Amino acid sequence: MRKNPCMAHRGWSGQAPENTLAAITKALHHPQVDGIEFDVQLSRDGVPIVIHDFTLERTTNGRGLVHEHTFAELRALDAGSWYGPEFAGERIPTLEEVLIANTGKKLLNIELKKMGMNEQNGIEAKVIELIRRYELEQHVVVTSFNHESVRKVKELAPDLRVGPIIYGYPTMIPEQIKHIGASLVSMAYHYLTPELVHNLTTAGIGLVAWTIDESAHMAMTAELSEGIQICTNHPDRWFSLKG
Repeated sequence: MRKNPCMAHRGWSGQAPENTLAAITKALHHPQVDGIEFDVQLSRDGVPIVIHDFTLERTTNGRGLVHEHTFAELRALDAGSWYGPEFAGERIPTLEEVLIANTGKKLLNIELKKMGMNEQNGIEAKVIELIRRYELEQHVVVTSFNHESVRKVKELAPDLRVGPIIYGYPTMIPEQIKHIGASLVSMAYHYLTPELVHNLTTAGIGLVAWTIDESAHMAMTAELSEGIQICTNHPDRWFSLKG
């Protein structure tokens, strides 16, 4: 039996619209899902909300940049109909709603979305405040493609686990980890190598491999180390393979 933890990507997005409470709660309530990855950015008036794209068109009936809309404007949008009529009326959730829904204290992988250093100012402090409010410090990891953002989280909250998201195979990965204060690396699965996995796991650094939706790729990744978290849109495919 394969032991790798399962992380649902943007919730159970293979069966419900990504980053909605429908997808997230489906994953939270399944006993074989160990963690949930989702994306957070700020509304114009500073509310941490859960949505991946910087623009609204793909996953809502809105238009324009997310950060140029107030929370009330974003909340009025339909975030489910694009996926299927049965999800009409799903709304963009807040980070707070997701934290409240995590009654089983599963691991939450909170990805901070920042286009640049001048966007989403203050997101780190707002996310930390909510994590502390709901006493989930031991049940979250904060990640981002913006490595300075996760470094800032670590500076503000040294007890929280943070990690860079990496696409590709850059040089000086150990140096980046040290600079950030990371305890985990979230990496595109096809760039993982036996040597890299060995070096990171030996150093006590956790690994999330994303986004793996084909069973054969899941199996190959799991063979590298049973500690790698399999991040997928289709947890059911991993369950079938896991045995």
